[in-house]
Amino acid sequence: MTILEDRNDVPSKKKIFYSVKKPLKEYLLKYDREIEIPVKYSDMLRFNLSTPLLDKNDKDTLWKTVYYDEAEMAELYPGLKYIYALMNASGRLEVMDHLSVSRIDYCSFGNSKPFRVRIINRLNDNYDHFYVKRADASRVYGLELEHILSPNRINYITDTETLIEEHIPGLPGDVFVDEYINDIKFNQTRISKEFVKFNERCFVRLLGDMRSYNFVVDITPDIEGNQYRIRAIDFDQQSYEGKLKLYLPQYFKENNNLVFLGMESINEKTMKQYQQEERSIISHRVKLARYRLKELFEASLTDEISPIEKTIALGKELAIYHNDKKFNKIRHMGRLVKAHIYSCLENKKN
Repeated sequence: MTILEDRNDVPSKKKIFYSVKKPLKEYLLKYDREIEIPVKYSDMLRFNLSTPLLDKNDKDTLWKTVYYDEAEMAELYPGLKYIYALMNASGRLEVMDHLSVSRIDYCSFGNSKPFRVRIINRLNDNYDHFYVKRADASRVYGLELEHILSPNRINYITDTETLIEEHIPGLPGDVFVDEYINDIKFNQTRISKEFVKFNERCFVRLLGDMRSYNFVVDITPDIEGNQYRIRAIDFDQQSYEGKLKLYLPQYFKENNNLVFLGMESINEKTMKQYQQEERSIISHRVKLARYRLKELFEASLTDEISPIEKTIALGKELAIYHNDKKFNKIRHMGRLVKAHIYSCLENKKN
């Protein structure tokens, strides 16, 4: 693994927003992702007051808790409760009549400018979250590729310009990297193995900007210690950037502690074994979902999801990586992603 040396190799500060067009919408309809919902993203913007949301140490989280007047709440909250039921109980409100909207937070930075809705169980004070965002096509493609090619299933729905996402549980990656990574109760070798496999998953499907605050670490107790799963939580940079390094989490300085840990815990031969294992697993998933993946690529081939100059630049780097001049001729990011995935899995090159 390598540490990022060129600090100019950073993701675009402002990503272009791409709306969901007809081919992708038809794909989402077929697989029950596109569903009419009572609350749209534009409805969430009608708040009249906001206050900074602080963490348990009174540090600003950069989220704001928003408030609505009574008339808005009377219209908004039942709709949000129905959306949660739709995500978790096929819309059956009768099994969720003890739930209520506890809080709504808004994040004004980033590309999707999300709202986070907190749902609370009035019987035991247990809570859950989901997110309301603008439906960006790049992010939707990222969510679908995560669902198909990764070990994780993703629960989300769209309604034209609105995207609803489930909350992905786990310890925030930046907190884990900065505060817990050297804790003796964690198995450093297993953590390093998972980071290598996560790095490979991101690279094969071209998911960019996986700095530590864009993923979580899911820790599961096992019979002989903990098992670890690194899960992406931000899909805005799915096949958008023009630099190959931006699709490899190992190159971000925010992940250096994981890189250093890997250097200490595993050797190069073992690392290549883990890379090969992950590519073999991805190859198996591609075969199992080949028809669904084919339809997703067909939708992406008619969709603009990255500027042409970024596509050309990435194609040049992929031509060198794969030693295949065909990448120099590709002028569409969807086609580039498809060619890269299949080249990775056919050549099994590390």
